[in-house]
Amino acid sequence: MTEQHPSAPERAKSGHPAGGVEHVNEPHHDNFVVVGNHLAQHPDLSLTAIGLAVHIQSLPAKTPIGIKTLTAKFPEGEIRIAAALRELEAHGYLARRKERLQSGRVMTRTISYNKPGRAVVRAAAKPSAPCPAPPSRPEAPAAPRAAIDLLVGLRAYDSRLLLAERDVHRLAPAVSAWLERGVPPTAVQRTLTNGLPKDPIQNPAAFLTHRLEALLPPPLPSPARPPTLTRPEPLQTCDGCERAFRAPGPGRCRDCRTSRSAA
Repeated sequence: MTEQHPSAPERAKSGHPAGGVEHVNEPHHDNFVVVGNHLAQHPDLSLTAIGLAVHIQSLPAKTPIGIKTLTAKFPEGEIRIAAALRELEAHGYLARRKERLQSGRVMTRTISYNKPGRAVVRAAAKPSAPCPAPPSRPEAPAAPRAAIDLLVGLRAYDSRLLLAERDVHRLAPAVSAWLERGVPPTAVQRTLTNGLPKDPIQNPAAFLTHRLEALLPPPLPSPARPPTLTRPEPLQTCDGCERAFRAPGPGRCRDCRTSRSAA
């Protein structure tokens, strides 16, 4: 007779090991969006970026998706939203292009791709000013080399800040946010390396993420506009007393007009 082992784990009745996710799927007939597994299971995108991409793909056309708008809608801060948008741009799920209108104002045109590399850019409306035709494939922005070099060089300050290559690319957009706000690279390095704990840093990527988010400085204020100078009215010669006075056109000075009215 075979010996029984009461400590052996039970198998689920379905024949699969216990544990793990189980799906209860029902068909959607309206109010849904189709998302590919290339996005939902992307190996290099953060969960914030994946969730943001799904949200953007579910929005109607012409819906504003600026950083301020998204920050007001979700609990993630401005730095996480900005970093997630850069991730989506780097992997071809999003493209943001500057276009100059006929009035001279510059606007940002945002294009969302549900399948990077095969989407063809089609303008929903004709632009108000002629501009070069956009390419058929999204243009991935150049990698933030300054941010990457800064993160890789942190291990020279403290060996506990050694980062994996994947973490370097994940944190680079957050460092770029500092640089875009006018913070010199040396100041960013100093902020990330000053006052390090004496205890071992078990997760340097999480430690640096917290500092980059918690200590992000505000943007520089816009330069003040110079005061508008008003040109004085031209000098005129009074028709009554022939004195000079300022007025938009010929006539009489105030004294002559007053004495004439009194008379």
